[in-house]
Amino acid sequence: MAFDQLHRYLFNQGNVRGEMVRLEKSFQAILDSYPYPPVIQKLLGELMAATSLLTATLKFKGDIAIQIQGEGPVSYAVINGTHNQQLRGVARWDETLKILPSEFSELVPKGVLVITITPEQGERYQGMVALDKSTLSECVEAYFEQSEQLATKVILRTQLIDQHEKACGMFLQILPTSSQSTDKADTAFEHLSTITDTIKNEELFELTAEDILHRLYHQEDLELYPASDVVFKCNCSKERSATALSGVSKEELLDIIAADGDIKMNCQYCHTEYSFDAIDIESIHGGTFNLPVGQG
Repeated sequence: MAFDQLHRYLFNQGNVRGEMVRLEKSFQAILDSYPYPPVIQKLLGELMAATSLLTATLKFKGDIAIQIQGEGPVSYAVINGTHNQQLRGVARWDETLKILPSEFSELVPKGVLVITITPEQGERYQGMVALDKSTLSECVEAYFEQSEQLATKVILRTQLIDQHEKACGMFLQILPTSSQSTDKADTAFEHLSTITDTIKNEELFELTAEDILHRLYHQEDLELYPASDVVFKCNCSKERSATALSGVSKEELLDIIAADGDIKMNCQYCHTEYSFDAIDIESIHGGTFNLPVGQG
């Protein structure tokens, strides 16, 4: 069975679009970057699946970031996804706590869900909804109800077993261009939503995508599009770090190097560390900084 793929499909008679994503290696790459406890792994997996599903709705080149901000044990979690399904993410929580609550609402009390859409060309859009539901799925559904007034169904699930972590998601939404009456469109959506709710974890994590869709929708007129690969990819680089340092005065940077020996910059997403010495700083501020062969 193929994981790390997103499948898009269309219910022709109901004018409803659907998506399914299943993640393994791309999800594991995020977990490998930091020793996240299981409850944070679960949260990141659900966020990652949700971001992949929403990224697939983009009609332009750009990216989507789904971000959680809370006042409880989890202060910050974000997954960023590009239009071609390149994902990265990170979470911040109170690491002094020996035991984290397992309930979503207790992890992020008084929290907000922020969804930022950034096209390569055009203006950035940002929407926000309160994290006042019992699951992340319900919060994402509430976002679409509030921002686009479109009936939406979201299923997010994770499986954490002995370094074989997986995250899956399913997405249904009424097409905004539906020519049907509102009543007929709502009826079709409710029917498909009820069917989708019957999906079992063992089916979602163990069957092929084609078998899952056949089991759920074998009586529906479904058009399946070619699958898209999903990968973990961080766009950090030593060059980007050098660009950031160019905005700090050379004297201040050299003072840090005199005290610490070098300057270390750590990527918050993949935790790759880039170091710079005094020669690097001189060349950065002199406009002659060149990366060594093989570095990027």
